[in-house]
Amino acid sequence: MTQNWRGKAVHVRAPGKINVFLKVGAVMPDGYHDVATAYQAVSLYEDVRAFDADDFSVAFTGSIDSSALLTDGSNLAIRAARMLAHRAGYRGGVHLEIAKNVPIAGGMGGGSADAAATLLACDTLWGTELGREELLGLAARLGADVPFAFTGGTAIGTGRGDRLSPALAKGQFQWVLALAEFGSSTPEVYKELDRHRDRHAQDIFPAQTQPTVDADVLQALRAGDPHMLAESLHNDLQAPALHLAPALAQVLEVGEANGALAGIVSGSGPTVAFLAADLDGALELQVALGAARHTVVRVTGPVHGARLIGD
Repeated sequence: MTQNWRGKAVHVRAPGKINVFLKVGAVMPDGYHDVATAYQAVSLYEDVRAFDADDFSVAFTGSIDSSALLTDGSNLAIRAARMLAHRAGYRGGVHLEIAKNVPIAGGMGGGSADAAATLLACDTLWGTELGREELLGLAARLGADVPFAFTGGTAIGTGRGDRLSPALAKGQFQWVLALAEFGSSTPEVYKELDRHRDRHAQDIFPAQTQPTVDADVLQALRAGDPHMLAESLHNDLQAPALHLAPALAQVLEVGEANGALAGIVSGSGPTVAFLAADLDGALELQVALGAARHTVVRVTGPVHGARLIGD
């Protein structure tokens, strides 16, 4: 097959994320749950290179096995490119080469990072110059986590998680990620949460309660205090994720027994994020989890969102 992309690539890098706090409210009319979350972008990145082309295509490389990923029009990055082309009236296409390092279906927003990076890469490649706010509007239409992958840093997300407000975060936090060998279905984890709440309706806060991010989380982030943040980590999706994948409980136990201040399932899982007190603690935890035969990556946060990279 003849390759029909041409010219120099535009290279954009976008980060994965950890939900350091996630409360889930009622199902909204659009079918999504009302959430309140504190996102932190971390130094595990997706790299997207965009080439001028006659049509839309995508290919994957990177440290993550992407052989099962769809490369047709249902792929989120392709959808992002097509959406931008339609909005801008651009009649050409793009070939995307994506180096994946964020776990697939891992609760860290890897696909969202691909989409965010694609929007910025295509806007630059095509010279559409839509502007940040309009690109963020397109990002929100693609998925709840896409706007945050675009902005990065630390932010509070409400609604579906796509209504963002920046949160002050001092210094850097040291994280060690335990990556699972399997993926997790976000809709299925939410369904399991709903089933659990139906079974224990009398013990659960009223469905009408609007979720909010605890003040302790914001204070810990502002202070740059990992000990304070460790006390505040929370994820309503952790219990249903553990119910669907019981082996994650053992991962949490190993990490917390080897010096982690706390561990939390990231988003809908199955990635488990451990917060360390400092770099030395993170290195020791990385070694201990590796010795226990877990696949681990050490990262820091917060980091920038999607940005152009000069090759």
